[in-house]
Amino acid sequence: MKSPDIRNFKLTIEYDGTNYNGWQTQATNQKKKGGRVRTIQTVLGEALFRLFTKRVKLNSSGRTDSGVHAEAQVVNFKVRTELKPPRIKKALNSLLPPDIRVKKVKIVSTDFNAQHDALSKTYRYVICNKDYVPAFARHYVYHFTYPLNIYLMRKEAKVLLGTHDFSAFKSSGGETTDCKRRIKRIKIKKKEEFIEIEIEADGFLYNMVRNIVGTLLEIARGKFPPGSMKRILQSRDRKTAGPTVPAKGLSLVSVKY
Repeated sequence: MKSPDIRNFKLTIEYDGTNYNGWQTQATNQKKKGGRVRTIQTVLGEALFRLFTKRVKLNSSGRTDSGVHAEAQVVNFKVRTELKPPRIKKALNSLLPPDIRVKKVKIVSTDFNAQHDALSKTYRYVICNKDYVPAFARHYVYHFTYPLNIYLMRKEAKVLLGTHDFSAFKSSGGETTDCKRRIKRIKIKKKEEFIEIEIEADGFLYNMVRNIVGTLLEIARGKFPPGSMKRILQSRDRKTAGPTVPAKGLSLVSVKY
């Protein structure tokens, strides 16, 4: 009997990163955890193994750090199967925990790679700027109580548009040495007590969004003087920028191909 053809499946998934140590599978010496820490990739990989009874290699559009969320992470894998996308979607959602959901499953060309073919990614950071955080939002926003100058924040953010060396916003620990990236769009909007900062770029350095947000907050609260963003960007020195804000306020919103 002829074996099924190898098919390349593209998944669009969403997840609440609160209880996970980021996207990427990581080895650990802690035997009580089965030799691995709990990551999105590990949990998704186990669900796929239960479905196909074989290990598949997962390619993602990019890694998200511990505590970071995703509304539309993109993943692809290849496997021999006759299962149709609707069946795979239904099966995976029955096998995955409720904080990870498969939104779409699509058969794509065999040369598609979720990481290498991505043209841009958009992240959103949410700040709660009031005296307390609403209970429903506690895992998804950064609580920042200082008064903020939103107009100044928007003005300073425009400096980052275009192609630059973003070394000043790269935390230590990142693997890449080429720090040039192109920011295509930055949008800052205020909805009552919530401030949303959305950034689209052709790629991001390690903690780049969280460091940019930390810097914008220092400027908007008056700790850094107006004009600081341009000076910090040109310095290429991480020590000149603001702090790294917490991961829980960050979400991967979309990936363009």
